Amino acid sequence: MSDPNVLVLASLADGDKHGYAMMDDIERFAGVRLGPGTLYGAIARLEQRGWIRPVKSADDRRQPYTLSAEGRRYLEEQLSDLSQIVSTGLKRLRHA
Repeated sequence: MSDPNVLVLASLADGDKHGYAMMDDIERFAGVRLGPGTLYGAIARLEQRGWIRPVKSADDRRQPYTLSAEGRRYLEEQLSDLSQIVSTGLKRLRHA
């Protein structure tokens, strides 16, 4: 799984994070290292769609983001679809 949008949303499902923290978290749970351009491009798209939003921070250098209710619903849909694909693939492998 390497869709940056889903990876960013999954990272934020665990709590608010700034970009570098998301990069580290995604690398830990997905084994994928997103480059800055890919990460910040995904953040911009997700923010534009209303799936994430910036939060106030005491540290002006780093901008944390939070998952919106719409973003949570979208992530749930995507993960449900992925779950179906994984389930089907595993069943088929058992019969191969």
